[in-house]
Amino acid sequence: MPTLFDKVWDRHVVSALPGGGALLYIDRHLVHEVTSPQAFDGLREFGRKVRRPDLTFATADHNVPTDGRKIDESTLSGKQLAALNRNAAEFGVPLYGYGHEKQGIVHVIGPQLGITLPGLTIVCGDSHTSTHGAFGALAFGIGTTEVEHVLATQTLRSSGKPKSLGIRIDGRIPEGITPKDVILAIIRKIGAGGGTGYVVEYFGEAIRKLPMSGRMTICNMSIEMGARAGLIAPDQTTFDYIAEGDRPFAPKGADFDAMVASSLELKTDSEGDYDRLEVLDVSNLKPQVTWGTTPAMTVDIDQAIPEPKDAGEARAQKYMGLRPGDRMDQIKVDTVFIGSCTNSRIEDLRDAAKVIHGRQVAPGVRAMVVPGSSAVKTLAEQEGLDRIFKDAGFEWHQAGCSMCLGMNGDILRPLERSASTSNRPYEGRQGPGSRTHLVSPATAAATAIAGKFASAG
Repeated sequence: MPTLFDKVWDRHVVSALPGGGALLYIDRHLVHEVTSPQAFDGLREFGRKVRRPDLTFATADHNVPTDGRKIDESTLSGKQLAALNRNAAEFGVPLYGYGHEKQGIVHVIGPQLGITLPGLTIVCGDSHTSTHGAFGALAFGIGTTEVEHVLATQTLRSSGKPKSLGIRIDGRIPEGITPKDVILAIIRKIGAGGGTGYVVEYFGEAIRKLPMSGRMTICNMSIEMGARAGLIAPDQTTFDYIAEGDRPFAPKGADFDAMVASSLELKTDSEGDYDRLEVLDVSNLKPQVTWGTTPAMTVDIDQAIPEPKDAGEARAQKYMGLRPGDRMDQIKVDTVFIGSCTNSRIEDLRDAAKVIHGRQVAPGVRAMVVPGSSAVKTLAEQEGLDRIFKDAGFEWHQAGCSMCLGMNGDILRPLERSASTSNRPYEGRQGPGSRTHLVSPATAAATAIAGKFASAG
């Protein structure tokens, strides 16, 4: 029997290709400033147009300065932002650029605007496109050459179909434990390459009870276990999210009803349908913290750094300035970053604000909050969250990717250590020589107050 992944894939095969590949139709193409300039140049060189500008959506996120300063077009970041402005105007692509009320991180604004819907194929020149799989969409990152191909044809060549991996999450998530802790525990269990060659579907009791924000966090980090994409079957929670608020691209009326009817068919009928099955019980899960340079190098917050199992772990401990036996809850931090496409939604900011309310950031700690979109920032300010953060000593920034990857001026200095709600603790990810530890928004907030890794409970 087909899985959820099989059903979405089969709906989008235009034709089989020699050698076992397939040509897939693409429903939505999301574009940002980093991976698109060369793709647009390729169109221009051959005199091609964007095939479906109405299904293409561009935003500025990676390089935008989140402190509100003007863009300097003499820098690489400024040149990429300027190129996106020119290309969008020339090729008729809608753009939510710097300063636009709908601007934000591409994987935040897609769901927020109703662009992301169940059963669609969604691509973007960004690995964390897997986020959109939380809606039952087949969503994955593509390279710059593929970006050009999709712009020109609204299709994508796939060299082969991935296998399916079902991950069942059993048990009730304990109070104070978040979806970020769940996905870090999954990656910790199966490894940084444990999903390579697969599309993952998350299911089970714990997943069914998650709101869409939590489902997006889990699907977002599917790529960190090597998976091609991550999916969660659409259900009433999905439909309620799409129907709420002002989502200009979401279907209405009879079109909405038709979407729901079609989406209810998108499910895996039996665990035996997967090529592989993994199970995680979260009943006793504790806050998770990465200690090394991949998300698989993770421990409970009250545990010690383990003895290295191999040369890679030994190298990671040396880079991170840690030794076996060091307890995570005794390690001091220099910076706390709450943001990124993983954890910058309004629900994430609310969770952090609950921990922060009426308390103060520890002396010597730089703490910053970067909302995932201009709309999230506006809503947070309407709810008074910005005041809670600022009164506690946090910096309150404008929307963007910010310190997740340090392409925009928000970086750590060499050897500085961060508690970060982002998705990758790679060497130099947040600046040359930076030391990044991944945590949930609640743990990040508690860490900012304590000055060292701390639980919100």
